[in-house]
Amino acid sequence: MRAVYAAAQSATDPLSGLVIGERPDPVARPGWTTVTLRAAGLNHHDIWSLKGVGLPADRLPMILGCDGAGVDEAGREVIVHAVVSSPEWLGDETLDPRRSLLSEVHDGTLADRVAVPVGNLVPKPAGLSWESAACLSTAWLTAYRMLFTNAGVTPGATVLVQGAGGGVATALIQLGAAAGYRVWVTSRSEAKAARAVEIGAAAAFGSGERLPDRVDAVLETVGAATWSHSVNSLKPGGTIVISGATSGDAPPKAELTKIFFKQLRVVGSTMGSRAELERLASFVVEAGIEPAIDSVLPLDRAREGFERMLHEDVFGKVVFTL
Repeated sequence: MRAVYAAAQSATDPLSGLVIGERPDPVARPGWTTVTLRAAGLNHHDIWSLKGVGLPADRLPMILGCDGAGVDEAGREVIVHAVVSSPEWLGDETLDPRRSLLSEVHDGTLADRVAVPVGNLVPKPAGLSWESAACLSTAWLTAYRMLFTNAGVTPGATVLVQGAGGGVATALIQLGAAAGYRVWVTSRSEAKAARAVEIGAAAAFGSGERLPDRVDAVLETVGAATWSHSVNSLKPGGTIVISGATSGDAPPKAELTKIFFKQLRVVGSTMGSRAELERLASFVVEAGIEPAIDSVLPLDRAREGFERMLHEDVFGKVVFTL
């Protein structure tokens, strides 16, 4: 079958190890099934894998991809949940110490077919396109949990999204606006800031710019570069929800004094559960949300999508069709 896979890794030239070629068809073990994919999404996770982060070299070659939607063996249209828990685990799979994402231990979704546990399939709502469905499993699910499970705020609250343009950020903007939050964003790019307003942000500011008022919650994926701004932008008692640190995880100042004196909450957030993915898919359809998609490419042109993401030239999701 056709697949996009990591054959080698390089921290300085990650795309040197990217191959688009043939791989063996997946074989479903007991309790697993196969899905014939119609669309699959690209994530920064795939770039990190090519850099050698989170994917040991002894597991290569590894088919990349966490997001996917397609048709299962019974002919049902499904969305693939990317979090694979250990067989004996009960409860929220994201809390399993032995959990993995597709493309870390098991081959991922950038292929004609993928094998997954039966319990990792979510019915695709009839009103959801294949391209939109392929956006949801990773970035959109991460945003859903950040905003609705962990932020601790209700519609009408003001939330700040640090960095406009990536998959999680655009999902936060669109989900928050649809749910009745006032969403503010920051960006280094005037063009991306303007597009953020077009998809639902109430206002956009430059990175590090002082805001006109303090916010109820900050949704943080950037890390070190924006950490102090995030802390300083919160109302007393407010919450920072952090799900990533693309600029590094060691800020110049930890801001501990401000955190305890202002009684701020710092909440870590990772992915989401299968149940949350099912609710997310339903909400996207019911709210009439069209996920921001940067580009749609056939799988054979996957390298173009990887190059766009590597050079931070994306707004929303890159989707591959099969």
